[in-house]
Amino acid sequence: MSAGPKAAAFATFLRVFMTAFEPAADRWVPVVWVVALATMVVGNFAALAQTNLKRLLAYSSIAHAGYVLVAVAAHSETGVQAVMFYLAAYSFMNVGAFAVVTGFAREREQYVNVDDLAGLGARQPVTAALLTIFLLSLIGVPLTGGFFGKFYIFKAAIDANLLWLAVLGLLTSVVAAYYYLRVIVVMYMHDPGESTENLPPLSAGLKAAIWISALATLALGVYPSLALDFAGRAAAALAR
Repeated sequence: MSAGPKAAAFATFLRVFMTAFEPAADRWVPVVWVVALATMVVGNFAALAQTNLKRLLAYSSIAHAGYVLVAVAAHSETGVQAVMFYLAAYSFMNVGAFAVVTGFAREREQYVNVDDLAGLGARQPVTAALLTIFLLSLIGVPLTGGFFGKFYIFKAAIDANLLWLAVLGLLTSVVAAYYYLRVIVVMYMHDPGESTENLPPLSAGLKAAIWISALATLALGVYPSLALDFAGRAAAALAR
């Protein structure tokens, strides 16, 4: 629910925006970049105040929708390509992060706060490492799909002379880096607590979802052409 409907909604929006609304693009583009800026600011600052992991990821997903809108505001073939690539990368890293949190929360959502992850790096190093990959990708660290996703989005904005929107997007990304890195610090720098004792093994389904998402996140960071070429062909077809 956190990734699929968003990708589908943006696919539909792009189809309408780049075709039916094309004659009125000059009037719609300013609306899109205002919404993009507001979404990035509200989503990131709301996530900054969260202590619940699921709420943090939910509010951050609002901010990521704002990043996608930056590329939509570029109103170009490059922007459409950036949107498609980012949605592919974001789907994997977001599904993976939610899968880890869901497995860690256990029955009746007992452990869903950031502080509950204290010492996870010592108690379950593999799970902590996989969650770290997803969080670093959400930040946009190199060698992850999130890095190239944001790179192409901001490049599309700069090419469309939306330099100030790209700069503001980068500044809000710094805010996001703080609350994502806070989770990593808790996992590795804090002493283990009750929540990380006697952790049950993850189910086979969750393990598969987490590992597939992690491998895809890294693959898109090392070989972005895996999705970028397909996104380019799709964007060219949409622009016709």
